[in-house]
Amino acid sequence: MKKILVWALYTRASHVLLMVMMLAVFLTPEVKRLLTLHVALGYTLALLFLFRILWGFMDVKYSKFKDFNFNLIDLKDYMLAIFGNKKEYIGHNPASSYAIIAMIVLTFLAVGTGALAYGVKEGMGVFAFMNHTLFRDMKLFKEVHEFFSNALMAVIFAHIAGVLLDKIVHKSRALESMVDGYKLGDEEGLKLTLVQKIFGVLALGLSIFAFVYMLLAPNSLLIADGNLKMDYTKENRAFYKECISCHTLYPPFLLPSKSWVSMMDGLENHFGDDASLDAKTTESIKEFLVKNSAESSTKESSLRIMASLEKEKTYLAITETPFWKNRHKKIDKAVFKRADIGKPSNCKACHDNIENGLLNNRDIKSL
Repeated sequence: MKKILVWALYTRASHVLLMVMMLAVFLTPEVKRLLTLHVALGYTLALLFLFRILWGFMDVKYSKFKDFNFNLIDLKDYMLAIFGNKKEYIGHNPASSYAIIAMIVLTFLAVGTGALAYGVKEGMGVFAFMNHTLFRDMKLFKEVHEFFSNALMAVIFAHIAGVLLDKIVHKSRALESMVDGYKLGDEEGLKLTLVQKIFGVLALGLSIFAFVYMLLAPNSLLIADGNLKMDYTKENRAFYKECISCHTLYPPFLLPSKSWVSMMDGLENHFGDDASLDAKTTESIKEFLVKNSAESSTKESSLRIMASLEKEKTYLAITETPFWKNRHKKIDKAVFKRADIGKPSNCKACHDNIENGLLNNRDIKSL
């Protein structure tokens, strides 16, 4: 037998890119400030697999789908011979054939459900219109997304374990072949046409471009913010004028209605100050706050605030809510005493757009 070229440079490069991005996409979802990166990675993975599908229908020796082995008997024999005399395959063996198809299908399912969850929970991306009261309490999209993501990771781990086991037990060149492209065999090696080479270059280039573009252009279709920027001077002039004259203009959706009612009914002792207003202005502001309180909002912050509250307790400050305390507990207390911040309630020190009703994770300024 001789060394023959089996995997084209495009196949190897896209494989490495997939591995790196797949690792990154599984490390980023729990870090809220990295959510945009997580989404951009997900869409790029889907694009890479889309190009892999097209590559599979091109006449590329060893990589085309019609060369995959989906024979169940062959799969059974291959799996049962893991520690014995296993048949060698120049291209994809039965196990890797099924693994690749599973990874493609699960990636599209994970990305699709992730896009739905991104729209429903965050009001972002192409499904931002689904950030609606109809879906406000639904966790289904996120749970389904996590199911497909975990299934994808299980398939990837099984695939990696199979390659490593093959290397250790059978001294296979499968691992090395994904670096140099060569395996041992008596067949004729791979030869790409000019069209196939151009496709490979364009596919990699477009995938990287799409990823970078999504990070540099946050208003692009797939990750655009669907939350409306509020102009409170138009929504309720009195609310804007009276509140912003003394402190940060806090959006109504950050507290429940009973908190706003209690606050507006006690303006004569408003956190130690007399903020009394005439009856008409007071009633106008109270009505506006109650109408737009956390109960009526579809924003994720509102849902989490409401879920964290003790029902019998009335919270008069956002910083008193369990959700706020939990979200900010890792911030050193000394930070809030800095001259440029002053106190924990100075939300706009970190949230530039809070006075326009926006609390997006990607807009948080580093302290």
